[in-house]
Amino acid sequence: MALSFDPQTLPVVGIDDHLPALTAAVLRSDAVRQRFLMPPVWTPEVKKEPRFNDRAPAHASVLVALVERDELTVLLTQRTDHLHDHPGQVSFAGGRVEPTDADAAATALREAREEIGLEAPFVDVLGAMPTYTTGTGFVVTPIVALVRPGFDVNPDPFEVADVFEVPLSFLMNPANHRRHAVEVNGAQREFLSMPWDGVDEQGQPRRYFIWGATAAMLRNLYRFLAA
Repeated sequence: MALSFDPQTLPVVGIDDHLPALTAAVLRSDAVRQRFLMPPVWTPEVKKEPRFNDRAPAHASVLVALVERDELTVLLTQRTDHLHDHPGQVSFAGGRVEPTDADAAATALREAREEIGLEAPFVDVLGAMPTYTTGTGFVVTPIVALVRPGFDVNPDPFEVADVFEVPLSFLMNPANHRRHAVEVNGAQREFLSMPWDGVDEQGQPRRYFIWGATAAMLRNLYRFLAA
Protein backbone atom coordinates (compact mmCIF):
# COMPACT_ATOMS: atom_id res chain seq x y z
CA MET A 1 0.00 0.00 0.00
CA ALA A 2 1.58 3.27 -1.13
CA LEU A 3 1.73 6.04 1.45
CA SER A 4 0.09 9.41 0.93
CA PHE A 5 3.05 11.07 2.66
CA ASP A 6 6.83 10.75 2.81
CA PRO A 7 7.71 10.00 6.45
CA GLN A 8 11.27 11.24 5.99
CA THR A 9 10.07 14.76 5.18
CA LEU A 10 7.84 15.16 8.23
CA PRO A 11 9.15 17.37 11.03
CA VAL A 12 10.40 15.89 14.27
CA VAL A 13 7.99 16.90 17.04
CA GLY A 14 9.93 15.30 19.88
CA ILE A 15 12.97 13.23 20.84
CA ASP A 16 12.81 10.88 23.82
CA ASP A 17 16.26 11.63 25.23
CA HIS A 18 14.69 12.02 28.68
CA LEU A 19 14.47 8.22 28.87
CA PRO A 20 17.57 6.22 29.87
CA ALA A 21 19.56 4.22 27.37
CA LEU A 22 19.88 0.53 28.17
CA THR A 23 23.31 -0.39 29.49
CA ALA A 24 25.74 -2.82 27.90
CA ALA A 25 25.07 -5.27 30.74
CA VAL A 26 21.35 -5.38 29.89
CA LEU A 27 22.11 -5.88 26.20
CA ARG A 28 24.36 -8.93 26.54
CA SER A 29 23.11 -12.18 25.02
CA ASP A 30 22.85 -13.91 28.39
CA ALA A 31 20.93 -11.01 29.91
CA VAL A 32 18.44 -10.89 27.03
CA ARG A 33 17.98 -14.67 27.24
CA GLN A 34 17.38 -14.45 30.99
CA ARG A 35 14.82 -11.69 30.50
CA PHE A 36 12.76 -14.00 28.28
CA LEU A 37 13.14 -16.88 30.74
CA MET A 38 11.91 -14.69 33.60
CA PRO A 39 9.83 -11.94 31.96
CA PRO A 40 8.89 -8.89 34.03
CA VAL A 41 5.46 -7.36 34.43
CA TRP A 42 5.30 -4.73 31.70
CA THR A 43 2.97 -3.08 29.21
CA PRO A 44 3.73 -2.50 25.51
CA GLU A 45 3.82 1.19 24.68
CA VAL A 46 2.20 0.81 21.26
CA LYS A 47 -0.02 -2.09 20.21
CA LYS A 48 -2.18 -0.81 17.37
CA GLU A 49 -2.12 1.73 14.55
CA PRO A 50 -5.16 3.53 13.08
CA ARG A 51 -6.48 1.47 10.18
CA PHE A 52 -5.83 2.64 6.61
CA ASN A 53 -8.16 0.13 4.94
CA ASP A 54 -11.12 -2.16 5.58
CA ARG A 55 -9.70 -5.52 4.59
CA ALA A 56 -9.92 -8.47 6.97
CA PRO A 57 -7.09 -8.72 9.50
CA ALA A 58 -4.25 -11.08 8.54
CA HIS A 59 -1.92 -12.77 11.01
CA ALA A 60 1.80 -12.51 10.45
CA SER A 61 5.10 -13.00 12.25
CA VAL A 62 8.46 -11.25 12.04
CA LEU A 63 11.89 -12.34 13.25
CA VAL A 64 13.61 -9.84 15.52
CA ALA A 65 17.03 -11.35 14.87
CA LEU A 66 19.75 -10.33 17.36
CA VAL A 67 23.10 -11.25 15.84
CA GLU A 68 25.77 -12.22 18.39
CA ARG A 69 28.72 -10.12 17.27
CA ASP A 70 31.08 -8.14 19.55
CA GLU A 71 27.86 -6.43 20.56
CA LEU A 72 24.36 -7.53 19.59
CA THR A 73 23.05 -6.18 16.31
CA VAL A 74 19.56 -6.28 14.81
CA LEU A 75 19.21 -7.82 11.35
CA LEU A 76 16.89 -5.70 9.19
CA THR A 77 15.80 -5.58 5.56
CA GLN A 78 14.86 -2.87 3.10
CA ARG A 79 11.80 -3.95 1.14
CA THR A 80 11.70 -3.48 -2.62
CA ASP A 81 9.74 -0.52 -3.96
CA HIS A 82 7.22 -2.49 -6.03
CA LEU A 83 5.67 -4.55 -3.21
CA HIS A 84 1.98 -3.97 -2.48
CA ASP A 85 2.36 -3.87 1.32
CA HIS A 86 4.89 -1.47 2.90
CA PRO A 87 6.99 -0.91 -0.25
CA GLY A 88 10.50 0.42 0.28
CA GLN A 89 10.25 0.33 4.05
CA VAL A 90 12.76 -1.02 6.56
CA SER A 91 11.37 -4.13 8.21
CA PHE A 92 12.19 -7.33 9.99
CA ALA A 93 12.17 -10.49 7.90
CA GLY A 94 8.68 -11.94 8.15
CA GLY A 95 5.28 -12.33 6.60
CA ARG A 96 1.86 -13.92 6.66
CA VAL A 97 1.05 -17.06 8.60
CA GLU A 98 0.59 -20.11 6.36
CA PRO A 99 -1.71 -23.03 7.26
CA THR A 100 1.29 -25.37 7.42
CA ASP A 101 3.11 -23.24 10.06
CA ALA A 102 3.10 -24.89 13.48
CA ASP A 103 3.14 -21.59 15.37
CA ALA A 104 4.22 -17.96 15.16
CA ALA A 105 7.90 -18.86 15.54
CA ALA A 106 7.63 -21.32 12.64
CA THR A 107 6.19 -18.54 10.48
CA ALA A 108 9.03 -16.17 11.35
CA LEU A 109 11.70 -18.80 10.70
CA ARG A 110 10.17 -19.85 7.39
CA GLU A 111 9.83 -16.27 6.20
CA ALA A 112 13.41 -15.42 7.24
CA ARG A 113 14.67 -18.39 5.24
CA GLU A 114 12.58 -17.47 2.20
CA GLU A 115 13.31 -13.72 2.29
CA ILE A 116 16.98 -13.53 3.23
CA GLY A 117 18.26 -17.12 3.28
CA LEU A 118 18.71 -17.26 7.07
CA GLU A 119 18.76 -20.95 8.00
CA ALA A 120 17.10 -22.15 11.22
CA PRO A 121 20.20 -23.92 12.68
CA PHE A 122 21.77 -20.48 13.21
CA VAL A 123 18.69 -19.19 15.08
CA ASP A 124 17.89 -19.66 18.78
CA VAL A 125 14.35 -18.47 19.45
CA LEU A 126 14.00 -16.73 22.83
CA GLY A 127 10.29 -15.93 22.82
CA ALA A 128 7.46 -13.84 21.46
CA MET A 129 6.53 -10.23 22.11
CA PRO A 130 2.90 -9.05 22.26
CA THR A 131 1.19 -8.68 18.90
CA TYR A 132 1.32 -5.39 17.03
CA THR A 133 -1.50 -4.47 14.62
CA THR A 134 -0.48 -2.35 11.63
CA GLY A 135 -2.59 0.22 9.87
CA THR A 136 -2.77 -2.13 6.89
CA GLY A 137 -4.47 -4.82 9.00
CA PHE A 138 -1.62 -7.19 9.83
CA VAL A 139 -1.66 -8.63 13.35
CA VAL A 140 2.07 -9.19 13.78
CA THR A 141 3.78 -11.41 16.36
CA PRO A 142 7.43 -10.38 16.85
CA ILE A 143 9.63 -13.43 17.53
CA VAL A 144 12.89 -12.48 19.24
CA ALA A 145 15.89 -14.73 18.61
CA LEU A 146 19.65 -14.84 18.99
CA VAL A 147 21.48 -15.55 15.75
CA ARG A 148 24.91 -17.19 15.63
CA PRO A 149 27.36 -15.55 13.21
CA GLY A 150 28.49 -17.51 10.18
CA PHE A 151 25.16 -17.52 8.38
CA ASP A 152 24.89 -16.59 4.71
CA VAL A 153 22.55 -13.88 3.50
CA ASN A 154 20.81 -14.70 0.23
CA PRO A 155 17.98 -12.17 -0.18
CA ASP A 156 15.02 -12.79 -2.45
CA PRO A 157 15.45 -10.00 -5.04
CA PHE A 158 11.69 -9.71 -5.54
CA GLU A 159 11.05 -8.81 -1.89
CA VAL A 160 14.34 -7.55 -0.45
CA ALA A 161 16.43 -4.66 -1.76
CA ASP A 162 19.02 -4.69 1.05
CA VAL A 163 19.96 -6.52 4.26
CA PHE A 164 21.83 -4.68 7.00
CA GLU A 165 22.57 -4.71 10.74
CA VAL A 166 22.15 -1.98 13.34
CA PRO A 167 23.71 -2.10 16.82
CA LEU A 168 21.07 -3.00 19.39
CA SER A 169 22.57 -0.35 21.68
CA PHE A 170 21.66 2.36 19.15
CA LEU A 171 18.08 1.14 18.88
CA MET A 172 17.71 0.75 22.66
CA ASN A 173 18.76 4.36 23.29
CA PRO A 174 15.65 6.61 23.30
CA ALA A 175 17.84 9.60 22.41
CA ASN A 176 17.66 8.05 18.92
CA HIS A 177 13.85 7.74 19.00
CA ARG A 178 12.18 10.60 17.15
CA ARG A 179 8.47 11.39 17.19
CA HIS A 180 6.46 12.53 14.18
CA ALA A 181 2.78 13.29 13.53
CA VAL A 182 0.72 13.35 10.35
CA GLU A 183 -2.96 13.44 9.41
CA VAL A 184 -4.09 10.50 7.27
CA ASN A 185 -7.69 10.19 6.04
CA GLY A 186 -8.82 12.71 8.62
CA ALA A 187 -7.15 10.89 11.54
CA GLN A 188 -4.04 12.04 13.38
CA ARG A 189 -1.29 9.44 13.33
CA GLU A 190 1.83 9.56 15.46
CA PHE A 191 4.85 7.38 14.82
CA LEU A 192 8.47 6.89 15.83
CA SER A 193 11.55 6.89 13.66
CA MET A 194 15.10 5.70 14.38
CA PRO A 195 17.24 6.86 11.41
CA TRP A 196 20.49 4.90 11.16
CA ASP A 197 23.51 6.13 9.22
CA GLY A 198 25.10 2.93 7.97
CA VAL A 199 26.67 1.58 4.79
CA ASP A 200 25.02 -0.33 1.97
CA GLU A 201 26.14 -3.58 0.33
CA GLN A 202 28.58 -1.62 -1.85
CA GLY A 203 30.16 -0.02 1.21
CA GLN A 204 28.66 3.38 0.48
CA PRO A 205 27.24 5.60 3.26
CA ARG A 206 23.48 5.34 3.47
CA ARG A 207 20.76 6.51 5.84
CA TYR A 208 18.26 3.78 6.69
CA PHE A 209 14.98 5.29 7.86
CA ILE A 210 13.57 2.89 10.45
CA TRP A 211 10.02 3.94 11.26
CA GLY A 212 6.40 2.90 11.67
CA ALA A 213 5.65 -0.65 12.78
CA THR A 214 9.32 -1.68 12.86
CA ALA A 215 10.25 1.25 15.10
CA ALA A 216 7.20 0.65 17.31
CA MET A 217 8.11 -3.00 17.85
CA LEU A 218 11.68 -1.98 18.69
CA ARG A 219 10.30 0.57 21.15
CA ASN A 220 8.25 -2.20 22.78
CA LEU A 221 11.42 -4.30 22.99
CA TYR A 222 13.07 -1.36 24.77
CA ARG A 223 10.20 -1.24 27.27
CA PHE A 224 10.41 -5.01 27.80
CA LEU A 225 14.18 -5.00 28.43
CA ALA A 226 13.99 -1.86 30.58
CA ALA A 227 11.13 -3.08 32.81
